Amino acid sequence: MAEAVDSSQIVRFGVFEVDLHSGELRRSGLKLKLTGQPFQVLVILLEHAGKVVTREELQKRLWPETFVDVDHNLNTAINRIREVLGDSAENPRFVETLPRRGYRFILPLNGAHSAAMSSSAAVGAESVAVATARTYESAAVQREGRQTRSAASHYAVVAGALLVCAGLAIYFLTRSLPPPTVTNSAQLTSDGQAKTLTYANELIPPLVSDGSRLYFVECAVGGTRLAQVSTEGGETTSFPAGFRVRRVLDVSPKRQELLALTYDGTQFETALMVLPLPAGAPHRVGDVLAHDASWSPDGKQIVYANGHDLYVSKVDGSEPRKLVTTPDGNAWWPRWSSDGKLVRFTVLGPYESRRIWEVSADGSRAHPLFSGGNQSSDECCGNWTPDGKYFVFQSEDQLWAVRDAASFLKKPQERVRLTTGPMSMVAPLPGANGKRIFVVAKQPRGQHVRYDRNTLQFVPFLSGISANGVDFSKDGQWVTYVAFPEGTLWRSKTDGSERLQLTLPPMKVALPRWSPDGKHIAFLGEGAGRPAKLYIVPAEGGATTQAVPGDRNDGEASWSPDGNSLVFAPLFWLEGSTEIRFLDMKNGQVTTLPGSAGYFSARWSPDGRHIAALKANSQTLMLLDLKTQKWQELAKSAAYPNWSRDGSYIHFVDPYTNEAALYRVRISDRKVEQLATLNSQILAWASAGKWTGLAPDDSPLVLRDTSVEEVYALDWEALK
Repeated sequence: MAEAVDSSQIVRFGVFEVDLHSGELRRSGLKLKLTGQPFQVLVILLEHAGKVVTREELQKRLWPETFVDVDHNLNTAINRIREVLGDSAENPRFVETLPRRGYRFILPLNGAHSAAMSSSAAVGAESVAVATARTYESAAVQREGRQTRSAASHYAVVAGALLVCAGLAIYFLTRSLPPPTVTNSAQLTSDGQAKTLTYANELIPPLVSDGSRLYFVECAVGGTRLAQVSTEGGETTSFPAGFRVRRVLDVSPKRQELLALTYDGTQFETALMVLPLPAGAPHRVGDVLAHDASWSPDGKQIVYANGHDLYVSKVDGSEPRKLVTTPDGNAWWPRWSSDGKLVRFTVLGPYESRRIWEVSADGSRAHPLFSGGNQSSDECCGNWTPDGKYFVFQSEDQLWAVRDAASFLKKPQERVRLTTGPMSMVAPLPGANGKRIFVVAKQPRGQHVRYDRNTLQFVPFLSGISANGVDFSKDGQWVTYVAFPEGTLWRSKTDGSERLQLTLPPMKVALPRWSPDGKHIAFLGEGAGRPAKLYIVPAEGGATTQAVPGDRNDGEASWSPDGNSLVFAPLFWLEGSTEIRFLDMKNGQVTTLPGSAGYFSARWSPDGRHIAALKANSQTLMLLDLKTQKWQELAKSAAYPNWSRDGSYIHFVDPYTNEAALYRVRISDRKVEQLATLNSQILAWASAGKWTGLAPDDSPLVLRDTSVEEVYALDWEALK
């Protein structure tokens, strides 16, 4: 039964609530990604809860006098509503489909809210009726006026002709156009390499093109390379940059140079470089340090992002001026309009929110591109078509387009979804001829494998499930894991029986840990628009409890051997700093370990005598003796440290070199031993690197990457 708190603004059903004022759908207070037409359809169904709303009625409300594929748009909207609500067409709990009739919201609403919704609908209908009556009244007055001026017929003819011309002009400038559609697709690459991997707090790198070739950064284990492929498809080859490329950013207007960033370890702002095409010696753009940039249409200026600021300078980096300070995050993907009057960019805000902004080239009128029902917390990475008439971007891992205003009479049209399906479509780049859009299509997936030391081979483990963050109970009978890429938490017996889902979307889970008594699981969870926090959930299922109060991002946890405490360290790439902290499970008190500033990924030893951790600035694996409070270095570069069951070794992976491998270090004499090398198809990207773990017998566990991530060309039709 729905419960209304404010009958004019909010309606609740179960754990969901719809805020009519802000245009938001929330689940247990967490904002869900339901915007635009799907949200509007849900509101209309709520207005008529318990009654059938026909497809014709929905068409009149959503697309009056507009030629659209109503069936496709409605099916897409209803499917999206069901996806977000966790509903199904076969066994509906919220939205019921009545074949050849329409849809019905089947959960009853209370009387107060039903009346409010009905009143709202009636007000809307009354407004339409009043507007219609005024239109007829205005027409009658015009007819009377024309009769009184019949003597001036010559002037009337001239005036009429001018009015007809003006009317036609207004019609053609303001008419609604059929939405653009994708008609065909073709795969251009098949090299099996990742093309969208980034470091923490970065947006995906773009595709760029000189007209005949596409350029992009590929990420293999241990490094990146600048790659190229023909726009017609074929073999992917390396581009000889002469330096380690962090990101490729843009192609010059004359298509003779590439703009790229250098890689400089842990530095966020790095040197901006120009690479001649098809070959030549690179040179630096003055003293500019940036994390993203692009050329102006005339090739005379560069817009670049540094910190929270966007700057514009000459192409040699001289005469920089601040364009705008970006709100609540760093700017990425700055793109000039074809006339050079606007710059659009994506702000990557707190908790991975992404919004597209726009600013005039003189720095004035900075504002979000979309607002109201068009606004989303997940929109990014846009590019204009060459003629400047459409802006293509990604939202919710699919492609969208919006037609830009062509005159002062034309309002920006509704954004239109171009793609849907099991594969994500990201990093859109409209082709030079305006008839194609190049994208990276991806479908993340993995296979869980164990390294067999006898055969020296990786073999399927836990039936080869697609999961990471695997952890076993102390008795080795139970396993918990995070489904990849869904990010939901599960637990089961090690034979796969008694499988139970412990969390639901939109929360994304990372690195769960069993309590020593096997009764609880601690994990790092991140909800939509919320910080990454530590949670505790009963192993038998039930409500999750936030372990650490406040809005600061936490980090993955490790239990003390007695189960009375958790050790953790905030995620430094989200917080900007970190230190090791202890949570007392009995009283909830949080304390900081003295001298631990700059350490993260803390792991308590099985005997409770030591804590292993990583240095944030170097990934160095360190060991703290809790009795003497002294730190010792164990390994130069590491990720995902895991103690062996008996505490004799710490296992880790070093994924940041050209020879990535699994290692272990013996605590007694600090001897480092390589266990297995890793090729580019073994690891899948996790929340903070390449995840690895340990089986109950201390065999290394890896999520083998079986993802698909290739460049495609989409043919599309869009009226100009």
